[in-house]
Amino acid sequence: MQFPGPDMPQKTGLTRQRTRAAWMFLAPMLVVLAAVALYPLAQTIWFGFTDASLNDIDGAEWVGFRNYLEWLDYGNGEGEWLGLLADDRWWRAVWNTLKFAFVSVFFETAFGLVIALVLNAQFPGRAIVRTAVLVPWAIPTVVSAKLWGWMLHDQFGIINDMLMRLGLISAPVAWTATPDTAMAAVMMVDIWKTTPFMALLILAGLQMIPNDIYEAARLDGIGPVRVFRRVTLPLVLPALLVGVVFRALDALRVFDIVYVLTPNTDATRTMSLFARENLFDYDKFAYGSAASTLLFLIVAIITIGFIYATRMDLEGKEDR
Repeated sequence: MQFPGPDMPQKTGLTRQRTRAAWMFLAPMLVVLAAVALYPLAQTIWFGFTDASLNDIDGAEWVGFRNYLEWLDYGNGEGEWLGLLADDRWWRAVWNTLKFAFVSVFFETAFGLVIALVLNAQFPGRAIVRTAVLVPWAIPTVVSAKLWGWMLHDQFGIINDMLMRLGLISAPVAWTATPDTAMAAVMMVDIWKTTPFMALLILAGLQMIPNDIYEAARLDGIGPVRVFRRVTLPLVLPALLVGVVFRALDALRVFDIVYVLTPNTDATRTMSLFARENLFDYDKFAYGSAASTLLFLIVAIITIGFIYATRMDLEGKEDR
């Protein structure tokens, strides 16, 4: 316990001075962030409660929750629910987004962990292998999507040619045009591109682990599997979770790779594509703004819940 003393006022004053200096350095960033993010977000939320259209944004009028949910009464006790929350296409987009995010992040984490463990080992040419692994991540997403679009083409694609030569398929498959395979194709391309990002973050965590721990485990005769479970995985878990959070944020907001590979397809339409279509293609600006608002809320709730649950779990492990 710290008792008041003659130095306490000086320390308090120094703390306040450092706090003011920190806010002064942060102020320009906060102003820019408010201008490019907070204001557009507030505008989007506002338009979701209006009847705005692309032709008359300035003349938008308040309509309440009509874009989200409204009961249309036909008389004689008959009617139907209208609005975003009653739209089957919206809920299909929500399900597609969640499925894409879960599967992609799961495999990217698993493959990234394996690649990071390999790159962390000592072997000749390790620097060249590390550089080669990062190439898919360095390629712009649109370029990667167009590249894989040609590779997955049903007539000219190299994927069908290889599979037919191996005897795995008997006829070409339209991977991105068939509803049964479109989502799998999109997830495969995303996993190929983003796994290096996860591997890089996990590799940074692995290199923070002291080698003395592994030397002690080797002298004690502990097997590699047990070392991984008891030493490597717990120590690299914070870096791994950071990667999962960042990838989950990107996956829940996925747009470009799906838009390039499979545009206007119910099997792969995500929340971002649904919002974009209503905003610009269908001239339902208010409806698209409502979809964008729900997208923001869903991503925020899932991300905050995941971070909170993970933090509680880690604290429980530390307490034990």
